[in-house]
Amino acid sequence: MEVFSEEAAKYVWGGAIPLQIHLHESEVTTLPPPPPALVLGSRIGYFPLLVPLIKPYFSSTLPPGEDTVWFDYNGLPLKWYVPIGVLFDLLSAEPERPWNLTVHFRGYPGDVLTPCDSEDTVKWSYINSLKEAAYVINGNCKNIMNMAQADQFDLWQSLVKGNMDGYLRISSRLKLGPVGEDCFLKQASSLQPRQAIDEPDPVGSSRPSRIPVRLYIRNVGESLEDLEDAPIIDSWDRISYINRAVEIHKEGGNYMTLKHAMRTLLPEIFGDEDPDNKYELREEGNHEAGSRFGDPETISMTRNDLVEETSFGSQRSSEANLIRIQGIEPDLNIPFSWVVNNLKNPDYFLHLCVFLRTSPRQAKAT
Repeated sequence: MEVFSEEAAKYVWGGAIPLQIHLHESEVTTLPPPPPALVLGSRIGYFPLLVPLIKPYFSSTLPPGEDTVWFDYNGLPLKWYVPIGVLFDLLSAEPERPWNLTVHFRGYPGDVLTPCDSEDTVKWSYINSLKEAAYVINGNCKNIMNMAQADQFDLWQSLVKGNMDGYLRISSRLKLGPVGEDCFLKQASSLQPRQAIDEPDPVGSSRPSRIPVRLYIRNVGESLEDLEDAPIIDSWDRISYINRAVEIHKEGGNYMTLKHAMRTLLPEIFGDEDPDNKYELREEGNHEAGSRFGDPETISMTRNDLVEETSFGSQRSSEANLIRIQGIEPDLNIPFSWVVNNLKNPDYFLHLCVFLRTSPRQAKAT
């Protein structure tokens, strides 16, 4: 399997979600109310980038006042800095096509969403995410900080316009990848004391490669057979959002698969394998934060990696129901290098949605 597949990358860049966007009833000032807008949302794009398409469509029916555009799904305000494809994979458990959303031009929920005043706000959010990824990969973000303004503009415009070739031309100068085929697990005999990614490398050190990952973890309930029956997410408190890094090595050990990476990222879920590729979380008493979220020898985290405490705490036993990456539910035995090179987002993060359900054995015990 080739490390980078141009065909796979084109599918990612060309991926789009059909959206049916309704104007919130409180903002309708005409009869009959306007029909919903039908648009395609790029999987790798962001909701504020759709405003130039949506606003003219509803402008004639809006009440007077200043526009502060935001979107919701089943009443949940959608975080504008999370890619559209990730939001769809996470919140539409059984994929809904078209995805029915509501747009608002008034009443911005500042207690839930950070302000987004313009496309520039989205651009700088993306650049900051790129800096985070560069820091994980290289130990610094000098290549991003030193980008010429023209290159920053062109890189952003390539994302906005879905121009993969233009993006690859500029991003190749940033020296952030791709990951080679020589992607190995770390051998136990070579374990060294933990070094966090915000610590400087020792002089002359041979630093392993690090892959930045954003995890979105959703618990869909007990003994759920059909994802259509998954409970509606009405608060972001029910989603766990974690940044972690996977270390890979260029010599020794076994080739790393997605399964190995998931064991590294979430050992509390993927630690032990059963015949059906299901993994159970078995908590034994209280754990310190450093050990609870993985093997310190294989996970390196910044001080701010854990954005939100996970919701699969020590009182429950859970198993992974499914994993989604770019709308795909991949085979866990696929080489991790292929996943990273072909399914990462333009911010160089691999965005992973993990659906958990309570273990049937634990459900019966309670």
